[in-house]
Amino acid sequence: MKVKNDLVVSIHFGVAEVDGSPLDSTENGAPLEFIQGSHYLVPGLEAELEGKEVGDKFDVKLEADQAYGPFQEELVQEVPLSLFEGVDKVEVGMSFHAESDQGPRTVEVTAVNDETVSIDANHPLAGMSLQFVGEIVGIREATEEELAHGHVHGEHSHGEHNHDHGDHECCGGHDHDDDHECCGGDKDKEEKTEGCCGGGGCH
Repeated sequence: MKVKNDLVVSIHFGVAEVDGSPLDSTENGAPLEFIQGSHYLVPGLEAELEGKEVGDKFDVKLEADQAYGPFQEELVQEVPLSLFEGVDKVEVGMSFHAESDQGPRTVEVTAVNDETVSIDANHPLAGMSLQFVGEIVGIREATEEELAHGHVHGEHSHGEHNHDHGDHECCGGHDHDDDHECCGGDKDKEEKTEGCCGGGGCH
């Protein structure tokens, strides 16, 4: 069986900056499982895996546009501290969920001042050239439920992340211990602000 769209693929891999330090790896852990063609992986890696079989290895260098995209200055903003009402203490490194013109985004706090907070909605690996090295360890048919939901179910699945590419930072996830709703409060409360994360609401 070869990798193609709508099949569940399992890979062990590592990722590093090109000519730089390692960033993440599935070594000593479970393989990453995803549905090929679901945009779970970065575009360049998904394309590299197409047509490969179990046991095939890959070693691919990707420029930023085929990985996590260029760094976008417009996604770095300064917003009023009052938007984070309900959060006991806003600190650098916290992440929040925000609504933007491009849909939901995870933003990270990069600075906190007396009345304002600097946030960055770029992916942590945006603008970087990356090297992915690994091996395909499993391919199977996806269930109807998995195809309907767009993600893998089971022991090693990572849940619904919608292009966040999983819990591994190298696949797009960027875990923080503090993962609040942006601007505090509960999920049903929406506070509007012009320009927050590219326009629209922030909550």
